[in-house]
Amino acid sequence: MANTYTQINIHAIFSVKGRENIITRNFRKRLHQYIAGIINNTKNYSLVVNGHKDHVHLLFEMHPTNSLSGIMKDVKSNSSKWVNKNNLVKGHFSWQEGYGAFSYSRSQRDQVIKYIIEQEQHHAKKPFRDEYLELLKKFEIPFENHYVFEFYD
Repeated sequence: MANTYTQINIHAIFSVKGRENIITRNFRKRLHQYIAGIINNTKNYSLVVNGHKDHVHLLFEMHPTNSLSGIMKDVKSNSSKWVNKNNLVKGHFSWQEGYGAFSYSRSQRDQVIKYIIEQEQHHAKKPFRDEYLELLKKFEIPFENHYVFEFYD
């Protein structure tokens, strides 16, 4: 009897609603650990989670029985509930609708992990808008500007 063998590496990105810079250093690492836990508890395998003040990047191996949209719904809803339950920001915390997701081969994983780990240094030089639009173009994903994240320069 044959088994199913896969390796589906997904780099996902999502942003804080209103693009507020509210993911502060005092809870950022705990938020990333919480998101990794959500990924791991849904039969997936978190490789790295990191981000900056207004967005999160994650790279994970996706289990073939899961849907990407279901995983992202779980990650975003459960992590925003966690932030609100623990009163980590003033007011109500939520993520913007939508996300970006890009697939990578096994041979590219180390490079993507390094990129995600170095988010703070990366954004000292480049705004999130430029980073995100470059990824969409690199992966040749057609998009309309009014359907991309809200960006506030």
